[in-house]
Amino acid sequence: MTQYKEKSKKSEENLNAALFTYPVLMASDILLYQTDLVPVGEDQKQHLELARDLAIRFNNKYSDTFKVPEPLIKEFGARIMSLQNPEAKMSKSDSDENGYILILDNKDVIRRKVKRAVTDSLGVMAYNDEQLGLKNLLTIYSIFSNEEIPQIVNRYEGQGYGKFKEDLAEVVVNGLSPIHDKFEYLIKNKDYLEKIYKDGAEKAEYQAMKTLRKVYKKIGFIAR
Repeated sequence: MTQYKEKSKKSEENLNAALFTYPVLMASDILLYQTDLVPVGEDQKQHLELARDLAIRFNNKYSDTFKVPEPLIKEFGARIMSLQNPEAKMSKSDSDENGYILILDNKDVIRRKVKRAVTDSLGVMAYNDEQLGLKNLLTIYSIFSNEEIPQIVNRYEGQGYGKFKEDLAEVVVNGLSPIHDKFEYLIKNKDYLEKIYKDGAEKAEYQAMKTLRKVYKKIGFIAR
């Protein structure tokens, strides 16, 4: 698996069984619930292919049992890059906390991280692969604002990166605010949260056991 190879090279001390078995666990989580579509980034597509291969092989050997899942990948913005290294994917496991924005980062932290985001020395507003840092920031702006890239580029043409970053930070802050508000509401309503996770667990267990019983029966295991 590509991700295993990349992460093992990046951090040998974190090379453990969990990283090695993750693709199989992911495949199990997908197939167990008879999933139709799986929202993934491009870097996760190989893991989904493994899930598809397992489903197809099992279905061919034991008759139709699993749905063969399809990837649901956005055409635009499927891969957001690090704010500090635009050649690497944004990841919360990044050793540099300024490289990523967490959903629950507060407003000041978001503004600080966007302000420190890497751009380039050209000072020209453009969306191209020669200015990867700026391209990444423009992509983020477009996703949060629902504006087209050319429209954003034209607005900030000739203004430098300072004003653009300042406005981008506010676009991100405003975009995440409803999530922050909902989180604060939910975290203060423990009874409601408990009901949600109990109901969800029951529904998930029911669906999972339906699939598991089919699998056990077809391969000759004793029914649970």
